[in-house]
Amino acid sequence: MENKVIIYPVPEGAALQRDYNVRVRPLGEEEWQQTACYQVRVDGHEVRAASMAYFDFQGAVEVEITLNRYYCIYKADIRPLSLEIKPQVEPKRVSFVLDRPANLSVEFNGERFHNLHLFAGEIEEAPDKQGENVLVIRGSGGRGESLGDERNELLRGMPEGRLVYIEAGVHYVTECLWHLPSHTQVYLEGGAILRGALVCEHAEDIRIFGRGMLYLADFNRFGGVNGLRVSHSRHIEAENLIFVNPPHYTVYLGDSENVELRNVKSFSCEGWSDGIDMMSCRNITVDGGFLRTSDDCIAIYGSRWDNRGDSRNITVKNLSVWADVAHPLMIGTHGAHEENGDTIENVLFENIDILEHHEFQAGYLGAMCINAGDKNVVRGVTYRDIRIEPFAHGKVLDIQVRWNRDYNPAPGRLITGVRFERISVMSGPGEEPSCICGYDEENRVGEVVIDSFYRDGVKAQSLEEMNVRVGGFTDRVICR
Repeated sequence: MENKVIIYPVPEGAALQRDYNVRVRPLGEEEWQQTACYQVRVDGHEVRAASMAYFDFQGAVEVEITLNRYYCIYKADIRPLSLEIKPQVEPKRVSFVLDRPANLSVEFNGERFHNLHLFAGEIEEAPDKQGENVLVIRGSGGRGESLGDERNELLRGMPEGRLVYIEAGVHYVTECLWHLPSHTQVYLEGGAILRGALVCEHAEDIRIFGRGMLYLADFNRFGGVNGLRVSHSRHIEAENLIFVNPPHYTVYLGDSENVELRNVKSFSCEGWSDGIDMMSCRNITVDGGFLRTSDDCIAIYGSRWDNRGDSRNITVKNLSVWADVAHPLMIGTHGAHEENGDTIENVLFENIDILEHHEFQAGYLGAMCINAGDKNVVRGVTYRDIRIEPFAHGKVLDIQVRWNRDYNPAPGRLITGVRFERISVMSGPGEEPSCICGYDEENRVGEVVIDSFYRDGVKAQSLEEMNVRVGGFTDRVICR
């Protein structure tokens, strides 16, 4: 396979961060290409500006990072550590080779808040913008066109399967929200920046993809704008997009089914700025990506707001999650408390790197957390091949039927059938004991199996070695 690199244009008006210079080249070639570093704001505790760069490649590529920020490098970490990427470190420069796509955090001297996030993707085959049934949104000279609901009448006049091709440039969504019509594809070219949010509401058969960015850092926290809202919809796909600082969720999934999110990357820094939240959803797949959020990275609930019903058949796999606040992986808080609650079932988390868990409020700890409230039943949940790196503060797992009076008018009913398989934990100074506990005699936790739990590379032989405490109102907690 030929070694090849694609760098995308930087449109006028993009928010850049100049802490680093990033260059890439196909392995074995002499000429470097420079890629831009964009500003992303992180950590809701104390908001700071980090950096993000992206490019695509095939074969093998060499990456060089030189520093404008630090006086001298004495240590460089490339995470997830499971990828085992070892850089060459010099006083003002690091370099390394990639031979497969990866979403990375490059950190210098142990500092995690002004780091470089580097997204090295696979070269895509872009759609033909000269083809039939295509609406092209021009980005001449880096200055994009506005777009939004005013385009929908034109789109509905085109045959189903229409494509909106958004060229590189900074584009503005009229009135902030673009409600996409059914049977539509939206492609964001590399270098395209969309200032605004996308909505799929009572819609079907929509695909949003490309190498572009949705930039929402200028929206106010209490405006409650989500990067992508999918409500009461089905057959929705989103792939390879980068979301920068939506003030609310990155992806809101409500009362929807048959949704696929592939290689979504996101940053947030506000209160309640979760990553991907699912309420009353069925048949959802999250495959690949990188979520650094200042609230739960992934959250799965029952009923909430106008979304009503159970959640089931949900798979989250092959991604990295970084919770500057709250939980990396969360299930169970919200449900139909005014009725008999909801059932959340058949959930799989697989092949996930947890890069950070940084929470100090006692009721919100747990890198892998199930907190059943609102009369909910949670059953049939599997965590498999989860790698947890040393985190600032929290618990490895927290499995409780509980009554959180800030959010729950009633306690949950039951958690049962939870499996942990091949869990690898790297110990850190901020880890508190994990907890498995029911609420009372009628609201219990049962049938929890922890199989092959490794701490610092050594298989734990007991709950004590796992640092797991089992409280009352539990049935059959097994470790092996």
